[in-house]
Amino acid sequence: MIKAKKCLIRGTVQGVGFRPWVYRLALQYHLKGFVRNTSHGATIEIEGEDRDLQDFVRLIRSEPPAHCHFTKCHFTNIACQGFDQFLILPSLDENQHDALILPDIASCPDCIKETFDRNDRRYLYPFTNCTHCGPRYSIIKSLPYDRCNTSMDKFKMCKACQKEYDDPLDRRFHAQPNACPLCGPQITLWDDQGNAIASSRESLPATVDIIKRGGIVAIKGLGGFCLMADALNEDAVGLLRMRKARPHKPLALMMPSLEMTDQYCQLEPIEAELLSSSQAPIVLLRKAPLSQTPKIARQAAPDNPYLGCMLPSMPLLHILLRMLNRPVVATSGNLSEEPICIDNAQALKRLKGIADFFLVHDRPIVRHVDDSIVQAVCNKTSILRRARGYAPLPFDIGKDCDGILATGAHQKNTVALGLGSSVIMSQHIGTLDNEVSCQAFEGTISSLKSIYDAPTTKVACDSHPDYASNRYAHAFKKNVLEVQHHHAHVASCMAEHGLSQEVLGVCWDGTGYGPDGTIWGGEFLVTNGRKFSRIAHLKLFALPGGELAVREPKRTALGLLFGLCKGNWQDFKDLPSVKAFNPKELLIIQQMITQKINSPLTSSMGRLFDGIASLTGLCHHISYEGQAAMALEYQVIDKFKLDPYYYEIIPEDYKLKIQSIDWSGIVRGIIDDIRAGENVGLISTRFHLTLVGMIVDIAYQANKPDVVLTGGCFQNKWLVENAVKRLKEEGFKPHWHSQVPTNDGGISLGQMFVAAKRRK
Repeated sequence: MIKAKKCLIRGTVQGVGFRPWVYRLALQYHLKGFVRNTSHGATIEIEGEDRDLQDFVRLIRSEPPAHCHFTKCHFTNIACQGFDQFLILPSLDENQHDALILPDIASCPDCIKETFDRNDRRYLYPFTNCTHCGPRYSIIKSLPYDRCNTSMDKFKMCKACQKEYDDPLDRRFHAQPNACPLCGPQITLWDDQGNAIASSRESLPATVDIIKRGGIVAIKGLGGFCLMADALNEDAVGLLRMRKARPHKPLALMMPSLEMTDQYCQLEPIEAELLSSSQAPIVLLRKAPLSQTPKIARQAAPDNPYLGCMLPSMPLLHILLRMLNRPVVATSGNLSEEPICIDNAQALKRLKGIADFFLVHDRPIVRHVDDSIVQAVCNKTSILRRARGYAPLPFDIGKDCDGILATGAHQKNTVALGLGSSVIMSQHIGTLDNEVSCQAFEGTISSLKSIYDAPTTKVACDSHPDYASNRYAHAFKKNVLEVQHHHAHVASCMAEHGLSQEVLGVCWDGTGYGPDGTIWGGEFLVTNGRKFSRIAHLKLFALPGGELAVREPKRTALGLLFGLCKGNWQDFKDLPSVKAFNPKELLIIQQMITQKINSPLTSSMGRLFDGIASLTGLCHHISYEGQAAMALEYQVIDKFKLDPYYYEIIPEDYKLKIQSIDWSGIVRGIIDDIRAGENVGLISTRFHLTLVGMIVDIAYQANKPDVVLTGGCFQNKWLVENAVKRLKEEGFKPHWHSQVPTNDGGISLGQMFVAAKRRK
């Protein structure tokens, strides 16, 4: 019996080979009708024998192509139309745009094979791609996802490419970036004045030669420029650090292959899987013991047991790395805290004095998309920077958030747009304390709103009045909701895990605006997402110098010591933090704290980490965020069974039921261990064990089954894994971040969740 059905599909179905897959499926089951892209996703009308139709529907729902993600797949019975064949119809551009955009996808094995096949017409072509790989988010201008709506519209396909593009049985059917050496983008090698010194295929060996000789090349990739240098050349890496004014922060490495990565790192199965995935992120990997392998330059990741490694994500990089056959530094092509450069002329100007040469191409990049950064935590993916490969895939929060814009945090900014119950989170933007970043922030909002033709009815932002994201929200002159920073952190993890019940949120980070006028950061909140109550926090201590104390952990250490001795530094003159100041400076700091001059009070766990890193002599100054805390984390010794330090949980406000966690015993215990000559590894381990015990103690008092771990301090792999283990042992259900950054990169999702919860 002949029947007919109509299917409306929403989600990530454009640019993933969905229509040719449906076409082949329809031919297999002798069905007639059509499939087409729309501004919502895709529409199918299909008719044929009932049994064949049922098999077709089952396979659509259960076995869609890789990278497909349905948010809606709804079949309805319709009258038969009498179709005589199955067709792929032209896209339909409707008024409302809510089809989901696929992230940029790393090169697939078939395209890599072609790139290195001497008999293939795309041999050594840097932009080989197909329906299953290549640029997406970085080239799209508007929906639906058709070539005319991308930055590939300027490249007219040759006959061979057009034939592939038009053939539903070809893997390049409607691959919008489809191109070849005859008709597609081309590369050119420039000197630092913008003069072409090599073009097309000749640019590749010339670039390799520059890198081998110790030069630095700015290379335009999928989502922007990276700076590349020989990772085995200490002088080249040191020169890159000096030119980029980045003295200590680890530099990312690109490896030619998984096998070479395994030579330099202790590679776990999940890490190998992440490296080889279609997202191709930077993965934090523990360094392998010294071997016969040539050493990575020490300055690539000084005093750090981890290397941030990635594999090439596009043919251009595959070709270069295979020619080089060695690891390279491949760090973001930007100035400190700015978004990466995407335009050739812009890169020549902003990276002048850093790069010796520029390998550019003529495919325009519509929006910057940096490399994502991940690590494996509890044998699961944990995203630290969500960008290429992941953004802008949506999160369904199960709440109506349509028309809401969330402007995110100040550092590690991302923004989010609400479409129905889906949240479109942007790629990593950066820190909003410079003009270039603020322009990128506003441009990203404008771009997302334009793509989805989404009117804004409400804006959610951080409650800090001095944040650029807050000022932007209020300038919008819309219905503005300010969301407390740490509430947004907890809500972000709740949204990721689909939690709507009350949870205990353990939110530990560096700094966040507290409604009581202090700087929060060591918080225990009970929340259902809509509202929160603060049930406990670290006892307050002073930050002499305010922002200066963030850059100089030795000042934070004095703030802690002041809580013990009220400025009688003689009691602690033997400690590294006190020795770091002269007597006059110590007197000034005592007066600053006593007279409350530029010495704000904080409950920050991140600053507690900083202060202890200084007390132990590990770090008195930092050049990048988290440096001191990481130095302390990397000293942890797993092999010893140790006792935690002593601390007290003291009632602070009986009426509000708020408790203060007195860290004095922790600091005194650390001082005793320092004076007893104990090594820093033992001290760090005892400190970390103490924090795990603190989480469990407050969890018992809160008496909430679900415990959320969030905030920048939970980038600490040891802390998360051991807190999760203890909480499970004690009968709690711990939740931690996986697909959303636990740092401020996840704040926009939390703001969206709170705004949706408060919507009537």
